[in-house]
Amino acid sequence: MTTESKPLDGRIALVAGATRGAGRAIAVELGAAGATVYVTGRTTRTHVSEVGRPTETIEETAELVTAAGGEGIAVPTDHLEPAQVQALVDRVDEEHGRLDVLVNDVWGGERLIKFGTKIWEHDLDDGLRMLELGVKTHLITSRLALPLLVRNPGGLVVEVTDGTAEYNTRYRENIFFDLTKNAPIRMAFALGHDLEDVGGTAVSITPGWLRSEEMLATFGVTEENWRDATAKIPDFAVAESPFYLGRAVAALAADPERARWNRQSLSSGQLAKEYGFTDTDGSRPDAWGFIVAKERGENPSVADYR
Repeated sequence: MTTESKPLDGRIALVAGATRGAGRAIAVELGAAGATVYVTGRTTRTHVSEVGRPTETIEETAELVTAAGGEGIAVPTDHLEPAQVQALVDRVDEEHGRLDVLVNDVWGGERLIKFGTKIWEHDLDDGLRMLELGVKTHLITSRLALPLLVRNPGGLVVEVTDGTAEYNTRYRENIFFDLTKNAPIRMAFALGHDLEDVGGTAVSITPGWLRSEEMLATFGVTEENWRDATAKIPDFAVAESPFYLGRAVAALAADPERARWNRQSLSSGQLAKEYGFTDTDGSRPDAWGFIVAKERGENPSVADYR
């Protein structure tokens, strides 16, 4: 591969929360662009996290990164433990002396959500755990990793969330989930202010309707036959693979003019139009555009949003 076809050759990335789903795909696409990618998470081949999905591990993610053309390095890390995160950052510093891309994708709280539940009806421990997993982890990781990232100008921080800033003016049906998924949008805005003076960029980014491993399992389908789920859930036809978001992040990281996006809330569909990439099936879904059009009562066609 040439440097032109591997625009991230020599770049060092850290994807926090890369065991599965969006984090895994982001790591793989950064690797395909030539980056060395440290992938973290709590599920390894010898330990399963509270998410309870032993079939996806950070070791497998690292192998996929390497197979894609980069270098994947798996580091078991609980991002709620500052000492573990600091040890991770120290290792990156010792081995490479730089960090160019930080992706905060730690989550794993799907099983805790009870949509449509009033705060006084929701389990408090589950709600607070959501905030720990989706907000506190991001803050700890940014605080400890950014001193290395800002050592060189041009660093990129990506906060992965659910929903754009525009869409999330709506209530997301559960106060703990609403707070958890709005916080990364605001964090990217604040981090963008902190990074601006040192030549860095921070954005939040959301996939559309993501065909993660967990979502596919919930619908009883696989990536090969996912369209079968549309028989019961027609809107699933606008779903996207995790690699669509991965390609969005890789395109951002490779863009020398990425500072123009600083502090903004972005989506995979929006960036696909900007950078020209497609999903794995060659389509270019815009799930948020479809959802908003449907809420406006426009009866949108899926074909117009793929």
